[in-house]
Amino acid sequence: MSELELARIPAGVVALNDARRKEQRVVELEPFEIGVYPVTQEQLADVLGIPVEHPRRPASDLSWLRAVHFCNAASDWEGLDRVYLFDGEEVTWDTTADGYRLPTEAEWEFACRAGSTGPHYAPLADAAWTSADGVSSPQDIGGKLPNLNGLFDTLGNVWEWCWDLLDPARYDDYRVFRGGGFADDAWSVRASVRRGGAPRMHHDDVGLRLARGAFDTPGQAQGWSAQGDRERAVQDGPLPSGWTPRRR
Repeated sequence: MSELELARIPAGVVALNDARRKEQRVVELEPFEIGVYPVTQEQLADVLGIPVEHPRRPASDLSWLRAVHFCNAASDWEGLDRVYLFDGEEVTWDTTADGYRLPTEAEWEFACRAGSTGPHYAPLADAAWTSADGVSSPQDIGGKLPNLNGLFDTLGNVWEWCWDLLDPARYDDYRVFRGGGFADDAWSVRASVRRGGAPRMHHDDVGLRLARGAFDTPGQAQGWSAQGDRERAVQDGPLPSGWTPRRR
């Protein structure tokens, strides 16, 4: 497999906004590693044994479930401990394992911002492939400016899956993706924008970026906790029109 190049991100603090709940929470992060680039079609093909058309483009049209399976397969490839445990389609994160995984959204935003406080770490035209470029598909990685962490394409090109649930009280098992895609306008291609989809959902502008980092706190790490997910699953406001909760 072609090299999975990771950057070391130091410990720090990031403030996450939840526009629907009108809440902000501050997350203290331990050091971690994250991909310098999104996972490419070539890397996906090497690990999963599938055809490749554009080796240097970000892998896309990937569901969240396929993304976490890829993380485990990449860990196997390099002899690392698997991070994800499966019971059918129920996925558990072993936070003490040191293999490849999806970043938490706190890790993702902290790494993307690289110390910047505005919506973009550089002028958007220089940092991201967006609808303003008039492209009709993901573009080769590394074609725009990196941020100060040395990361390319965190904004634009393809959205990137994270580990976290989007809003379990309203959207059940939807997972977060971040960063914006090649067909999105400037409003969507910002460091703080969060969207999501069901674990089997896939679109041609959603891919992934790998992370690594093990922690001594089972069931919680880097702004995420299983207990927090359970608490957020309790409905706390009016339901969207037509929404029905899953019976548990």
